[in-house]
Amino acid sequence: MTTSRSAPVRVITSPALSRDTAMKRTTRVPARASLCEGSSPAVPSTAGAITLRINGEAHTLPVDHRTTLLDALRERLDLTGTKKGCDQGQCGACTVLLDGRRALACLQLAVAAEGREITTIEGVADGDRLHPVQQAFLDLDGFQCGYCTPGQICSAIGAMAEHAAGWPSAVTDDVRPEAGPPPLTDDEIRERMSGNLCRCGAYVSIVEAVARAADAAKPTQPAPSPRISPEAETKEIAA
Repeated sequence: MTTSRSAPVRVITSPALSRDTAMKRTTRVPARASLCEGSSPAVPSTAGAITLRINGEAHTLPVDHRTTLLDALRERLDLTGTKKGCDQGQCGACTVLLDGRRALACLQLAVAAEGREITTIEGVADGDRLHPVQQAFLDLDGFQCGYCTPGQICSAIGAMAEHAAGWPSAVTDDVRPEAGPPPLTDDEIRERMSGNLCRCGAYVSIVEAVARAADAAKPTQPAPSPRISPEAETKEIAA
């Protein structure tokens, strides 16, 4: 019987580096000579001055190009009516109006809003006169803690404008353009306002408030004149 014996392990060592070689390998050489000379690197700036037109007033301010409209409103202009809820575009608390259309301020860059008309909750009322949506929320108790209310009101104003323009929703039965605006039922309001969350659960009152405001915003139509037959109209003119 033979016994196998393992081969001896050879340890290979590298020769010691000389002091000069070690210094050369550990010394960092700047990639650009311009950095050593003290000049600024050729990197484009990520900041600049923008002018935002908010609630009818122009505001010029320097911002980082990555600043969201929500942070510009709250942190730079002290317009804290627009709330920061999730900061991910899921709760709707930061809803504002851009050129009359709904937008989530937390997903909108401030630089992208330059040149557009921005309306926040601070600019919804007409002086001391509340907007019909605001008044309806007060009358029907469409809020509890009030945190989501600014976004709810701005979203309702935008939703009413979309409905008046004939925009369909996911629950609209007839989506043909010639069909006109669908009836603003509770289901229509719930669907159109589904992007705004209320953690207090005041949805029933919110739907009622939006319905009342939409009804109050309908243009008053003059009473139609009685139809007169051509023969009667001729006799009337001759008389």
